[in-house]
Amino acid sequence: MSPSPTLETNTPLPIIRLDESLVNRIAAGEIIHRPSSALKELIENSLDAGATQIKITVKDGGLKLLQIQDNGSGIRVRLGLLLSIVFNNARKREDLPILCERFTTSKLATFSDLQRIQTYGFRGEALASISHVAHLSVVTKTRDETCAWKANYADGLLKEGDPKPCAGNTGTIITAEDLFYNTPVRLAALRSSSDEYARILDIVARYSVHNPRVAFTCKKAGTSSPDLSTPACPSISSIIKIVYGATVAKELTHITASAPMQTSDGTADANAISDMPTWKAEAYVTGPNHHAKKMTFLLFINNRSVESSRIKKTLEGIYAAILPKGTFPFIYLSLVIEPSQVDVNVHPTKREVHFMNEDEIVQAVANAVQEKLTEQSSSRSFDFHTPLLKRTQNLSELSSRDQERPHQQQQEDGSSFADGNLPVESDADVMRRPKKVLPQYKVRTSLSNRTLDSMLPAKELSEAVKGLTGTLPSQDAANLAVSKSSMKTEIPMSTCKLSSIRRIRQEIEENIHSEFLEIISGHIFVGIVDLERGLALLQHSTKLYLVNHCALIEQLFYQLGLRQFGNFHRLKLNPAPSLVSLIRLAVNAEGEKVRMSGLEPSQIVEKIVQILLDRQEMLREYFSLDINNDGEVESLPLLTRNYTPNLDRLPLFLMRLGPQVDWTNEVACFKSFLRELALFYTPISEKDQEDLRPRADDDRGPEKTQSQRWQIQHVLFPLMRKYLRPQKASLDEDVHQIAHLPDLYRVFERC
Repeated sequence: MSPSPTLETNTPLPIIRLDESLVNRIAAGEIIHRPSSALKELIENSLDAGATQIKITVKDGGLKLLQIQDNGSGIRVRLGLLLSIVFNNARKREDLPILCERFTTSKLATFSDLQRIQTYGFRGEALASISHVAHLSVVTKTRDETCAWKANYADGLLKEGDPKPCAGNTGTIITAEDLFYNTPVRLAALRSSSDEYARILDIVARYSVHNPRVAFTCKKAGTSSPDLSTPACPSISSIIKIVYGATVAKELTHITASAPMQTSDGTADANAISDMPTWKAEAYVTGPNHHAKKMTFLLFINNRSVESSRIKKTLEGIYAAILPKGTFPFIYLSLVIEPSQVDVNVHPTKREVHFMNEDEIVQAVANAVQEKLTEQSSSRSFDFHTPLLKRTQNLSELSSRDQERPHQQQQEDGSSFADGNLPVESDADVMRRPKKVLPQYKVRTSLSNRTLDSMLPAKELSEAVKGLTGTLPSQDAANLAVSKSSMKTEIPMSTCKLSSIRRIRQEIEENIHSEFLEIISGHIFVGIVDLERGLALLQHSTKLYLVNHCALIEQLFYQLGLRQFGNFHRLKLNPAPSLVSLIRLAVNAEGEKVRMSGLEPSQIVEKIVQILLDRQEMLREYFSLDINNDGEVESLPLLTRNYTPNLDRLPLFLMRLGPQVDWTNEVACFKSFLRELALFYTPISEKDQEDLRPRADDDRGPEKTQSQRWQIQHVLFPLMRKYLRPQKASLDEDVHQIAHLPDLYRVFERC
């Protein structure tokens, strides 16, 4: 390396004025660090223009293409026809020719404007900087223009003279191509395109959360589906759910804090000058139930996305006391401070701001967050209600291997024991030894283990059992007498040549939820939580599920009816009741609904009876529902020998067959009839929950309830284990995971 000229000549070098293009390129490097920083400036320009829709297209992480389209106010092309007539050089004052020159802005005119600035941008350097490191083009249209205008820029100057008219919508499209094409060192220093794209998505996510009324879309060039899309809505929490997921959104806590200026008489005065500025804070933070490996901290001060290590460390210190070590929360914090108290001109990219009374404001916000978290920590909830999405891990094999660990008393080769007690193990024996299963992964696999019912006091349980013996009617007694041999009775699939039935059966198989099928076929019944609401607990592996057993039982009987279509066993009714009497009984019970229909009860009864009598042969052949020529119901379809439906609901079942079954279409007819049959067989359903509450004249209320509990546990859930094919559509509402043993261990370790 040759010595510097200063060392050779020992004379100072002359000071020269740098070329303007070099100055601009150096300045551009301070503002545009990477594609995400360029996008941040462009998004802020769109928001300043009042855009409500912002679409972003990216190629190769923004290096090849970075395009943003909005529906804002657009950029003026000419000052007006009058000026062009009066002044020959009026066109030189148009906005587009100076758009990419440095320090050209519409946000302020004097230095005093900086003290009350409320827009995102104000320096007029963003577009100028981008034009010096990329090929920049702009298409814009205002509401008053009849067409859009397109302009290309290089090094801050407009190319090809005046802008050219083109087709376009109101708003602006800014396209930056080949970013950093003339700064190879900066280009080489950037990471992979996937990393740069992740940074772009982070910027879009931040601004979409803070601006929920603006719809954002971000996608890669050449793809039809966006990677991030948020609708325009008034709720910040809704956008957080879309962007960061439901697990974060359900743990959010809304926090507000403020400190208005006060006059000497104690009233608020917006024009007063005080040491304490007017400020307000709004935050959405997660509670102690949520923790992640990386902290998500969204900070906005006067609508600017900024960084503040002081605020971040203060909030981290609060969470350090309630979260496990190495885990972090989600925090969104928006501070709105009197503009005159904020200095926004402290960083080239506006990444940092300074504001007065920073200590007091930060401490007040921290106190508000800590107070809210303290309230939550005192009564922590562990009911996660996680939707059943992931395949459960079968850990029963690990547990069984641990329980079947061999206890040999002598080695196979007959060698002696060390110390006369234990055999001497080689290294290979030690390696083959089964690993110990941690307590949080041990699975309860014995059906003889305790259920919720077994946790009742002995006196209460014995009285309930005593009340069941000898006092139940014949139907309930028959249900309690189900033997183990009868529970093993097979329900064969009937042979049916009807294409409609084959199609319905195929639909059932195609819509099976495979994960829940594994759970229901190998579950352990824990107990009924709420009989009236139809809630029960099931265990599978190390997870506990809360299920709507009413919905599952209804699915079970629907599928059992479909399974035995055309080959039902018959439930004989002796003596056979009158069809007219049963339907009249159900119609009269409807009361107000009958009067609203505009028909007389006798007319409704006559119509329903006629519908069923006209289809007498079909009901007998396909469903084993026998109605004789005298209008008497002789038999009903029997779905399983181990269970008899509640015949008190027979009138309602027969009445609903008239209006609720679609008799005009074969597939719809079979589906709707089987749905009504399943509803008739379901012991508890939303439509007759009131039946569970014993009437004043019914002295069998406790016995009926206990009988229903027994049927659900010992008859219906075993049938589910064998025959139910759970469907995808209903599981979002009917099945929820409420506990996972390893997670509970981590929770109680913190406690």
